[in-house]
Amino acid sequence: MKTLSEFKSARIEFLFTDIDDTLTDRGQLRADSYAALWMMKDAGIKIVPVTGRPAGWCEMIARFWPVDGVVGENGAFYFRYHGRVMKRHFSVDEKTRNSHRIKLDNTVAPAILKNVSGCAIASDQFCRISDLAIDYCEDVSPLKAADVSRIVEVFEKHGAHAKVSSIHVNGWFGDFDKLSMCKEFLRREFNLDFDDVQDRIGFVGDSPNDEPMFKAFQNSFAVANIQKFLAQLIHKPAFVTAAPGGEGFCELAHRLVRK
Repeated sequence: MKTLSEFKSARIEFLFTDIDDTLTDRGQLRADSYAALWMMKDAGIKIVPVTGRPAGWCEMIARFWPVDGVVGENGAFYFRYHGRVMKRHFSVDEKTRNSHRIKLDNTVAPAILKNVSGCAIASDQFCRISDLAIDYCEDVSPLKAADVSRIVEVFEKHGAHAKVSSIHVNGWFGDFDKLSMCKEFLRREFNLDFDDVQDRIGFVGDSPNDEPMFKAFQNSFAVANIQKFLAQLIHKPAFVTAAPGGEGFCELAHRLVRK
C-alpha cells in the first residue's frame, strides 16, 4: 500500500465510495464530508455511494445527495435520480426478491438470533428489500470476532451469502454483489465497460467487505481505519489516507480535485 500523496494517476471521473466509517464518523455524516461530496460534484467528478444500507436510505441518497447514483444492499440494486426521474434497477425480479425475503425473515433471522446472543436485527431492516442485516456493534454492545464469525456461519449454513461490514453482517440469497452492480451501473447508465475505464474510476472503502473492490479497482483507496482489518485482507487497497473516516474521505476528495 502507498500513501495518498503517492497517487499520481490520471484524473478520476467516477468515484465509487462506501458510506459507513468511510464518509461518516461515529455513525454520523459530518458537514465537511458532505461538503467534500459537493466539491467533487462541482469539479465534475461523478460520485456513486456503494453500501450495505437499505433501499429506503438509498432512495433518499439518490434524490437528495450530490451523487450520480447509489448501489445499495450490497449490490442488490442501484438507484439513479436523473432528469427528475428515479430509475431503479434490481439484480433479480420482484417474485424472486419476495421469495428470498420470506426465507430470510422466517428462517434465517430466527436461527441467528437463537444461536448468537447479543446480536440484533439492524434498526434499518424495515426499509430493506433484498437482504438481512444483523447488528453486531452499531446499536448493540460490540460482539467478539468469534460471534461475528458465527453469524456468518449461520447465514452460509442456510445457503446465503454473507459479508461483514464495520457495523453489520449482511446476508442475502442470489448471486449479486457490490462489484457486479457497479459494473452494471457503468454499462447501463454511461455505456462504459469497467475494464476499459480503469484509469478513470476509483473506489474508497474501510472494511473487509470492500476487499473485492480493492482487488478490482486499479485506483483503490481506503481511509486510515482500514489498518485494523489489514491482517484479514489478501487484497489490500492501493492507497491509504492519513486520517480515518470522514476526515480521510475529505483528504481524498481534495487530492482528487487537485489532480
